[in-house]
Amino acid sequence: MTVEAVLLPEDPIVGPVLEIVRTEESAPVANHSIRSYLFARLLARHRGWVVAERTLFAACVLHDIGLTVRGNGRQRFEVDGADAAEAILAPLGVPAAERALIWEAIALHTSPGIAERRGPLADLTRSGVGVDFGRGSTAITDAQAAAIHAAYPRLELTTALVDEIVGQAQGDPSKAAPYTLAGELTRERATGTPTRLEQGALTARWGN
Repeated sequence: MTVEAVLLPEDPIVGPVLEIVRTEESAPVANHSIRSYLFARLLARHRGWVVAERTLFAACVLHDIGLTVRGNGRQRFEVDGADAAEAILAPLGVPAAERALIWEAIALHTSPGIAERRGPLADLTRSGVGVDFGRGSTAITDAQAAAIHAAYPRLELTTALVDEIVGQAQGDPSKAAPYTLAGELTRERATGTPTRLEQGALTARWGN
């Protein structure tokens, strides 16, 4: 079971997507992206939900691609990331209807109360990301978590992720509108104290 927890789908898009993520995202964020997929898949099985493996993989593993040079446009990073994922997946032969679901899941992954209402893919993408921060992780066993973290270490993810989100926003304040994740993190960082996300990581199940 622990070996199964870290298996990736057997699909032609997996190699190219992983190459992009590992090359263009920082190591902490790339590992987080892959862990989010592995946790989301375990959640799907726990809930008895059937979701296409490739679709879930693409949505989770590309959910932070908006934090890369490739994905850094003029919108909030979630929307830029959704657009970048669309551009990555189209030439790989992913059909338009599937890409639309992936776009929505990525764009909504920081939107509580909305993603959960937009179908299994958006729900699981947001939930998988949340589990990687220790939220809603009771369905994950210690053995599964240990195997996933051994394969894809945390590398002080939370601090790295906040640094990247805030860094983008400082370069272009229009990417950090009030009450967005980027906006709140930027506001909290400006106080000179750790953000709530970083404070929460100190007591989260997996740590930072």
